[in-house]
Amino acid sequence: MSDNFKETSLRYHREPTPGKLGIVPTKPLANQRDLARAYSPGVAFACEAIVEDPSAVAEMTIRANLVGVITNGSAVLGLGNIGPLASKPVMEGKAVLFKKFAGINVFDIEIDQEDPDKLIEIIAALEPTFGAINLEDIKAPECFVVEEALRKRMKIPVFHDDQHGTAIVAGAAISNGLRVVGKELNDVKLVATGGGAASLACLDLLVSLGLKKENITLVDLEGVVYTGRKKDMNIYKDKYARDTTERSLDDAINDADVFLGLSAPGILKPNMVKKMAEKPFILALANPTPEITPEEAKKVRPDAVIATGRSDYPNQVNNVLCFPFLFRGALDVGATEINDEMKKACVWAIANLAYRESSDEVADVYRGEDLKFGPDYIIPKPFDPRLILEVAPAVAEAAMLSGVATRPISDMDVYRKNIGNFIFKSNMLMQPIIEDAKKNPKRVIYAEGEDKNVLRAVQAAIDERMIRATLIGRPDVINRRIEKLGLRLKENVDYEVINPHQDDRYKEFCNEYHKIVGRKGVSKEAARTIIRTNTTVIAAMSVKLGYQDAMICGTYGRFDFHIRHIIDIIGRKNEIQKISTLSVLILAQQTLFITDAFMDIDPTMEQIVETTLAAAKQIELFGIKPKVALLSHSNFGSSKAPSAVKMGKAVKMLRERAPELEVDGEMHADAALNEALRDGMIKDCALSGAANLLIFPTLDSANIALGLVKSIERGLLVGPILLGAGLPAHVVTPGVTARGILNMTAIAVKDAQNVEKENLPQLPL
Repeated sequence: MSDNFKETSLRYHREPTPGKLGIVPTKPLANQRDLARAYSPGVAFACEAIVEDPSAVAEMTIRANLVGVITNGSAVLGLGNIGPLASKPVMEGKAVLFKKFAGINVFDIEIDQEDPDKLIEIIAALEPTFGAINLEDIKAPECFVVEEALRKRMKIPVFHDDQHGTAIVAGAAISNGLRVVGKELNDVKLVATGGGAASLACLDLLVSLGLKKENITLVDLEGVVYTGRKKDMNIYKDKYARDTTERSLDDAINDADVFLGLSAPGILKPNMVKKMAEKPFILALANPTPEITPEEAKKVRPDAVIATGRSDYPNQVNNVLCFPFLFRGALDVGATEINDEMKKACVWAIANLAYRESSDEVADVYRGEDLKFGPDYIIPKPFDPRLILEVAPAVAEAAMLSGVATRPISDMDVYRKNIGNFIFKSNMLMQPIIEDAKKNPKRVIYAEGEDKNVLRAVQAAIDERMIRATLIGRPDVINRRIEKLGLRLKENVDYEVINPHQDDRYKEFCNEYHKIVGRKGVSKEAARTIIRTNTTVIAAMSVKLGYQDAMICGTYGRFDFHIRHIIDIIGRKNEIQKISTLSVLILAQQTLFITDAFMDIDPTMEQIVETTLAAAKQIELFGIKPKVALLSHSNFGSSKAPSAVKMGKAVKMLRERAPELEVDGEMHADAALNEALRDGMIKDCALSGAANLLIFPTLDSANIALGLVKSIERGLLVGPILLGAGLPAHVVTPGVTARGILNMTAIAVKDAQNVEKENLPQLPL
């Protein structure tokens, strides 16, 4: 890993608040009455209710949606035995995945204890706190002992993800990989490397799915696990010991149908792959460097199907496909354990999802990729929004059928609908845009090329391979700041520079700029001065004249200062539509799109309509269906004030122009976000669920709302996204972070890709 990646990762963990987690209250504490109910004396009623009925704890506390991620730091992936304190960032990371992918709360607990008996006692004593336990990064064989003992003692699910999460996802991959190569699990010969927790758990699960134990050869650091071997053996390896003369991987791999690697980089050699059976299936899951790379394997065996643990190759076997949704289903039915039936249900749910036809939602996230079941797509992608819809209900149903559910779900259709709502609250917003940007990089110019956050963002964008960068600024200043920031950017390799004081295009820019603004009172002399001093103008001219595909500006100065030049030079997409903005606010519980907080002081009804249509189209690029609410102080005609009437008329026009759009109004903001509240007002509302695109009647109302919600909820702002400009251009705001500039860069690249598509010649029918 690069020094820059290390630096940015450390900054990510430090800023703006140390760590990746926080505790947020779910109830108000606004007055003495709230305090009395939250704590003494009102809290006593909840305590007494739980004493009377212990199951009431699920209704009155966080426990039913709380997982303990617990480790002693004795076997942290890629780092080894670093101890509990140093493992805390990893556990916080696991907690974030639980929350982001499945809405599950987590307390991470790092225990300074390697004695398995003492560790068991400590964890078992925590049962009243949690709805489930996820054991993490505990070394083998102690992890087997700890999990087995805890499963017997505790009446809540205990799950060692390193073992079973890996096993479930690998099981799904093997099931589908064998479909592709036309083989049956009960017929294949499998060779596994690695004698740790993950490898052994994989074998256990595969045997339960139908793999014959006699067809398994296990290879560890000491070679083949054979009957009678004494060195580095334990009861968990013993059951896979074979009567064989084979002693090495090279011996064992002959005629193998499947290779399952959970071991070390590069141990599967090309000459070994040559000896495998026809159409071999190779799972090289060592991270970050696999047992063999797909390129190496394909070179000697073009008929091989290959999976790895890496995201930059097809068929990534990643535990995130499993554990958030497995726990979601288990918690929702109050399961007392995660049993074999639930694990198998998880395997088949994941496997069948890849086998099914790709949905529009998946296509939106992974645009440009052929997600059709086959050699390069045997397992779902980690950001497949259908995972929670398929895996969680499958696990919940298996728990109920196997008799371990304490809170059975009576209506699974309603349950599926409820968890489906979570998809639209996920903050994995930028994923489809970034994926698109990487597929067709574009030339992006940055008006404030000397700015440190611009430089950090450009480094990240270059690393993501989404741009060819141009920086406006003094070359010596840019080089000094790159060096000071520890970045790897190289002039004329990663970026080019436009020096305002000396550039070969100066004369051309001056002449063309004067042609554009000469009739707006700008003299030739003034034009020459502006081209030397105004970097926003230089950037806009570069885009206008075709030297660049998109521009980013705005890290200093007023928004309207930059916008004026963009309108003058680049102009509008069409003469009817005014330029407006869309602001994206990523919050803990949902993502909101807000317009227009930066441009029109008091937009007309027609401008409201144009802005709404442009914003809805932009939202679709994120893979999200727009649900539009036009906001007002009025609810569905309760006021005849001009602003309310304007919004009501805009709704009618939107329905005429875009009948497919889900839109309603005018309405209060709380009604827009609360379907139950709307249902109490009207019965024929066109909106279902919570609105995600909020259209405000004035600039004041939109800007104030954006600032308030962003500050109070500590939301992440993406934008403002410029709508209606003739060519791709975006104006960020002063104080924007490097991450914010990177997000806007991806959006700018996507805009440029769309312009390219619009300008392609139409082929004759």
